[in-house]
Amino acid sequence: MSNFPAPKNDLILRAAKGEKVERPPCWIMRQAGRYLPEYHEVKNNRDFFQTCRDAEIASEITIQPVRRYRGLIDAAIIFSDILVIPQAMGMKVEMLEGKGPHFPEPLRKPEDLQTVLDYKVDVLKELDWAFKAITMTRIKLDGEVPLFGFCGGPWTLLVYMTEGGGSRLFRFAKQWINMYSELSHKLLQKITDVAVEFLSQQVVAGAQILQVFESWGGELSSKDFDEFSLPYLRQIAEKVPKRLQELGIMEKIPMIVFAKGSWYALDKLCSLGFDVVSLDWSWDPREAVEINKNRVTLQGNLDPGVMYGSKEMITKKVKQMIDAFGGGKSRYIVNFGHGTHPFMDPDVIKFFLEECHRIGSL
Repeated sequence: MSNFPAPKNDLILRAAKGEKVERPPCWIMRQAGRYLPEYHEVKNNRDFFQTCRDAEIASEITIQPVRRYRGLIDAAIIFSDILVIPQAMGMKVEMLEGKGPHFPEPLRKPEDLQTVLDYKVDVLKELDWAFKAITMTRIKLDGEVPLFGFCGGPWTLLVYMTEGGGSRLFRFAKQWINMYSELSHKLLQKITDVAVEFLSQQVVAGAQILQVFESWGGELSSKDFDEFSLPYLRQIAEKVPKRLQELGIMEKIPMIVFAKGSWYALDKLCSLGFDVVSLDWSWDPREAVEINKNRVTLQGNLDPGVMYGSKEMITKKVKQMIDAFGGGKSRYIVNFGHGTHPFMDPDVIKFFLEECHRIGSL
């Protein structure tokens, strides 16, 4: 890590660590991707995962929003996908145009699972392309902004691996945890072990901050969340710093957890050991601040749909959000409550970022 250029903008790193800042740092989940015309130019006719696995192209896509919104975005996030962990575990994953991720052979019965449990995952080998893209991007950024690494949360990955893709009913994932709970825990543990190594090696490759996306957290009841999500998120928060020390990295790497829809678990999420808890837009920021009691930095939580509104409405909602989080000078990172949509206007996103800077600097 010491060979990389020194950071010129460390605002998000300081905010994540709880330091007072001159304005709230800004970045956006899925800031690199389909809403940008330059993304389509570079991706061309390539398959999605083929694009991710080409380090040069993934690096270019990562940098596109930083270049377009120069001086407005305070972090880059490596262009990749949460489903690279199931791929590394030996499962085939396709990205179908207009439909999303698809597993041709999902885990539907205990016999299916044994193959995955027996598969010896070589993270460095299987995800080598991701580490190359991170190192390449970190060098190209030249310290302009910090670089995020990330992974999917264990429960969320179990959902995709059992459902075979996205879901509305979560029939198979719920069947697993209710009929084969012991085996579900074995799968969750295996995913967690791979996630810890993957996140740690992303830092070795050059990532300066990490986020765990537990995107389907809200599909669990409070009790099931306590059993099938929280313990594994806690392991990630505790084990990554230890693994980094084993790898010779003593520097504190900030870690963020985003458990979408898990409104009932905020108090517990704030005590897991992560530095930042990211909130979806269903939260009233004032309530979240009250529950948090200054334990961690909070991130979020504008409804991405506000980007379809007028400039006046965007300004109003940004001001409401930043004010509700206490003005943004301490323990706050601006973000959406989830990712961008493919239909968003890049110029509207620019206006949003400009307003975050203007209002956050008051």
